[in-house]
Amino acid sequence: MPLHSRRSRALLYQFLLVSVLVGVAYWLFNNTLTNLRARGIQSGFGFLFDTAGFDIGESMISYDATQAYWQAFLVGLLNTLRVSVLGIVTCTVWGGLLGLGRVSNNALARGLCYSYTELFRNIPLLLQLFMWYVLLVEFMPDTDAPLHLNDWLFLSKGGLTLPWLIHADGAWMWDVPVWRIVEGVGEVTGGASVTPEFLALTWGLSLYTSAFVAELVRAGITAVPRGQTEAAKSVGLSAWQIQRLVVLPQAMRVVIPPLTNQYLNLIKNSSLAVAIGYPDLVNISNTALNQTGRAVECIAIVMAVYLSLSLLTAALMNMYNRRMALRAR
Repeated sequence: MPLHSRRSRALLYQFLLVSVLVGVAYWLFNNTLTNLRARGIQSGFGFLFDTAGFDIGESMISYDATQAYWQAFLVGLLNTLRVSVLGIVTCTVWGGLLGLGRVSNNALARGLCYSYTELFRNIPLLLQLFMWYVLLVEFMPDTDAPLHLNDWLFLSKGGLTLPWLIHADGAWMWDVPVWRIVEGVGEVTGGASVTPEFLALTWGLSLYTSAFVAELVRAGITAVPRGQTEAAKSVGLSAWQIQRLVVLPQAMRVVIPPLTNQYLNLIKNSSLAVAIGYPDLVNISNTALNQTGRAVECIAIVMAVYLSLSLLTAALMNMYNRRMALRAR
């Protein structure tokens, strides 16, 4: 391929750029290891197989202090994933409803949705997390006298207890929480419980991100030409059919790319969990760093995990975007 062609020059420039980046990365890595050895600081990821020696207050899998650091990091990763996935689902549903309300013909609905988006997206997320956490641990009733809904959902300073689907005796069934008086003290048994830290983080992330999602949905809907709506009305479609069959499919092509950024922001913002004591990946990484002194390794693990989660989320959203584009043709 001749060098005077545009394609060959582009490939050459890309090769040179990648070579420079690899060289800089190697120099930084080698320089870091040299400085660590000069100061007598141990390095490497071998510590991951040592005993962690600390407990974790909330875990989706079995874990205790006698297990290794890599298992503690796994617990933190699963906790981060749990918050992120639930937050993405919640903010998508709630943000979509708010976005529809922003373009509603009802003035009250438009005003309320507008007020919501302006309020929640203009208050720093960290302050919102503190607010929800203080509300849950200070102003909720004690665990022996929780708030309850139809005697199957209980909320107190100890967290939220709700029905949960379990597999027992070869069949799936609902494990419903039950209120009981034991030795004069009220107790909730059964069901599944989540901590106030988890509630505050998930609720705060969902409400904050949903305000931005609502604006994306509003922008996508208003980007659909008015003629599309008028044509749909002319063939006798109802208002709901117009939204579902005409407006939203076209709006999604505008909404999905920036919506991906909001999902990525939510995943990365989950690292603020350390401020309210939720044991996510960053929280557990800080504990491991303080105990082992492996700052570079712990930070590298956290960076690699968040980079992987972000790339995976972007890839999935790009696949969905391409699918929507093909369906719209």
